[in-house]
Amino acid sequence: MVPKAPTICSIVVESKPSAVVEICKQIMAKLEANRFGKDDIFAVHLTLEEAFLNAVKHGNKMDPTKKVAVEYSVDSEKVEIAITDEGSGFEPDAIADPRFGEKLFEPGGRGLLLMNSYMDVVEYNQRGNRVRMVRYREKPDFTKSRSGMKT
Repeated sequence: MVPKAPTICSIVVESKPSAVVEICKQIMAKLEANRFGKDDIFAVHLTLEEAFLNAVKHGNKMDPTKKVAVEYSVDSEKVEIAITDEGSGFEPDAIADPRFGEKLFEPGGRGLLLMNSYMDVVEYNQRGNRVRMVRYREKPDFTKSRSGMKT
């Protein structure tokens, strides 16, 4: 039976890459319990890892004394994830598109593109240290909200 009430959770973890493993397990289990398909589960897993690692590496600069906050909500219609680091933030629109120019041949720098490609909504707060991502089971009839949106 599919749970009717959304699962809402807030977690604060150490700013280290390995901390994403347990968070992924929790969220993937909720997606499975709500009968999300394998494409949805893959998309959420990939973007969750990417956003979390960006928070640790770029936001908190690999500082183990800092924390990363993860808030998520899962119900039968959508999954919503917000990740906040303690860094100074960044301007998403200032990040070069990795599909063009010299960025095309660099080994990194594709995380934001992946997040925007796999999630239906990707928004950043004004400071640029919090990302909110949403993936709907059934795709809504609106133009995808992307990194230019501020929350």
